[in-house]
Amino acid sequence: MFLLSLCWYCLFQGLLLLLVANGAPIIANTLLGKRLARPVDNGLCLHDGHRLFGNKKTWRGVLSAIFFTTIAAILLGLAPLTGVLFAMLTMTGDLLASFIKRRLGKIDSSRARGFDTVPESLLPLLLLNESLALSFVDTLLIAGIFFLCEEFVSPILYKLHIRNRPY
Repeated sequence: MFLLSLCWYCLFQGLLLLLVANGAPIIANTLLGKRLARPVDNGLCLHDGHRLFGNKKTWRGVLSAIFFTTIAAILLGLAPLTGVLFAMLTMTGDLLASFIKRRLGKIDSSRARGFDTVPESLLPLLLLNESLALSFVDTLLIAGIFFLCEEFVSPILYKLHIRNRPY
């Protein structure tokens, strides 16, 4: 029926995993500052003169996302591998968005409304939809809610000095 299962718990699981995967690097940065913040691209610049991903995409962020998303998956009753894959796909989407933004000449942490959240939310949700028991409409709904969370919660986290920018 309209490819909509509306399993509320499944929607909650998907959204929570997205929030954990995206929030873990921010919390790690807040707690650790520059310690252990080795850039994923190791400073590599491409022929266009811009970094591959930029300084803000670190191994610490990727590993913290994997660690905490796996714990969240276990607590939600999902397989640990689902948590690992979810975090890896989320971080892959985030790196893809950063890669494209660098090719467009945008600086680290620059804002690209919508584009910042689409790859990192749709990639894990679409590829793990069976593991999470999500329909296509559920996936779009979670991605939309995640976008709204980024739009409205990020400024609050900035005011609380958890984020470095209000977006």
